[in-house]
Amino acid sequence: METRDQLIDRLIELAFLEDVGDGDHTTLSTIPADEMGRQRLIVKEEGILAGVEVARRVFEWFDPSLKMTVYINDGARVKPGDIAFEVEGPVRSLLQTERTMLNIMQRMSGIATTTDRYQQRLAGLKTRVLDTRKTTPGMRMLEKEAVKIGGGCNHRIGLFDMILIKDNHVDFAGGIKQAIRRAKEYCKETGRDLKIEIEVRNNEEILQALEEGVDRIMLDNFTPERTREAVALIDGRAEIESSGGITIDTLRDYGECGVDFISVGALTHSVKGLDMSFKAF
Repeated sequence: METRDQLIDRLIELAFLEDVGDGDHTTLSTIPADEMGRQRLIVKEEGILAGVEVARRVFEWFDPSLKMTVYINDGARVKPGDIAFEVEGPVRSLLQTERTMLNIMQRMSGIATTTDRYQQRLAGLKTRVLDTRKTTPGMRMLEKEAVKIGGGCNHRIGLFDMILIKDNHVDFAGGIKQAIRRAKEYCKETGRDLKIEIEVRNNEEILQALEEGVDRIMLDNFTPERTREAVALIDGRAEIESSGGITIDTLRDYGECGVDFISVGALTHSVKGLDMSFKAF
């Protein structure tokens, strides 16, 4: 299996393949090969900066001669007019890397900013906001990194690093107990040490999950009132995650019930990019 860094390098390569293709003919036709210049990344909106280190990899991947000077690091709060970094080198390389870098920086910063806004709603509580697998195909590693930069937590990265038994798995397996037993047998047979989480729909399923023993119980589409009852029923015997239709307006209601995590697909699936530009100076 490929590492995180290998996946990011493949993403960068694909991004340039789809953008530059067989050449940026506008730049190649108007800019001399030996022309040198400088550009700076200017923030145009308040938020959390994310993607600086990925931007460095974009520049290094395309042209190692590009020199990047960073003034603001990932995770910093930024405002309009802030200069995150400057890059110096061949103008042709600056122009050809601009859009790929901005696409990544704007999306990662938007995700980090959104995550920060959600996590701030939980201030003073033990509850942490979680991301989901509702990510842009190919960009999952970067989007989940942005969630962490924004103060949130990553759920599983994909289908490979945790067992999450959802309602369809339960129904196909014949019930809560059967699904959990099969998952444990699978881990034992294959020598895998994977955490097991199960999605439940009512208190009866919670009791069945507790009897079998799991690492985490996901309360799917519970109201705050039902969540409070479930937290008391579980009584610390498993981690608790709330999920399903929870918005930034209802987030704290669930956090105050005492759950450990709240998963929010909106952190990545419908986020607005943070406005910024890459300008010559």
